Amino acid sequence: MGSEPGGELPRVFRWFWAGEAVSGLGSWITLLALQALVVTELQAGATGTGLLSAARWLPYLALGLLIGAFLDRRARRPVMIGTDLVRSVLLLAIPVCWWAGVLSLPLLLVIVLAFGTATLMNDSASQAFVPRLVPRKQLQTAHARIDGTNAVAETAGPAAGGGLLGLVGAPVAVLANSVTFVFSAVMVALTRVEEPPRSEELRPDLRAEIGAGLRWVYRSGSLRHLAVWTHVWFAGQAILGAVLAVYLLTTMDLSYLWFGLVTAALGVGGLFGALASLPLGRLWGSGPTVIVAHLLSATGVLALLLAQVPEPVWATLVLLCFGQALHGFSIGASNSHEMAYRQLITPDELQARTNTTMRSMNRAVVVIVAPVAGVLAEVVGIVPVLGASVVVFTLTAVGLWFSPFRHAELAVEES
Repeated sequence: MGSEPGGELPRVFRWFWAGEAVSGLGSWITLLALQALVVTELQAGATGTGLLSAARWLPYLALGLLIGAFLDRRARRPVMIGTDLVRSVLLLAIPVCWWAGVLSLPLLLVIVLAFGTATLMNDSASQAFVPRLVPRKQLQTAHARIDGTNAVAETAGPAAGGGLLGLVGAPVAVLANSVTFVFSAVMVALTRVEEPPRSEELRPDLRAEIGAGLRWVYRSGSLRHLAVWTHVWFAGQAILGAVLAVYLLTTMDLSYLWFGLVTAALGVGGLFGALASLPLGRLWGSGPTVIVAHLLSATGVLALLLAQVPEPVWATLVLLCFGQALHGFSIGASNSHEMAYRQLITPDELQARTNTTMRSMNRAVVVIVAPVAGVLAEVVGIVPVLGASVVVFTLTAVGLWFSPFRHAELAVEES
């Protein structure tokens, strides 16, 4: 598993990366389509989008710790291939149910719940797979590359999704993602790398393995503060995810096309954030880069709120796009530092459990906060609830500033 000449990332990583990029593009089309489906076709409002977000992430709360321990016992590549194919079939069920006239919010939530379970397994396996594809000094570079292509997907996916929604409707638009998951399965099948076997004699029971993962995350001074404040950040993101689509489609009365384009601005910012992550890390260090990024998220949501001020239409659209782009930039700039930091300090045998422990708790926050935010938005209004996310993102930055993570540094290799 050596690097290619000139410091390039290994070929096996590039196969994996291609699959992630294409399926990520389809996933953003699907997310946009599902939100539009709930708001405009099923007429479920903010409560519906909150429940949709909760269903998407509920498997992380219910099964995340168990799956993390399970995956640390298994080769990760076959799990990724199988779950990509399962997700393709589940998404195909949405337009089929719609054509049959049986699609409803409860049925959609059941499909999304099953899809979320397959995604949990795939994400857990793929995150734990990356350290087996690249040298340790290239981890942050690899994650920055992944973040960059994710940002392109966040841009092209919603932009294409907005057009597809207008052409074929929300239920049919998800078919694009069904195809991309098949492509991803093929790319992972071509990503051949030796995975170390686990000795049967050294395996404790699942309960012991789950406990070891929890202790590593929450008793380790290296990870504890990052984990806790990341959970707080996800509370802000849950609020944003629960009400933003309703805010854009109803409060701001955007067309499907502009809904897609404003959402795409998140990816534009994310791409620039991913490109800036390495230089910012060298300039400030990883800890300060993440902290400043969270402050930018708060500023971005504030810009979304200011778009309500009576202005010419073009100024309103500029503020909406700017707010989304700034939030996207913050995610792109911070994520690779956080991912590389925790993977660098985590032993290989704990990688899947560390990923699923943190992701499970993050998504548990979403499962709890998103429906509450949706209901509150119906009661007190979209704007006050959206404003609460500004406070939460700011609180995350302040908390990390006063924690040891402020001094986190990574030794990175340019590529």
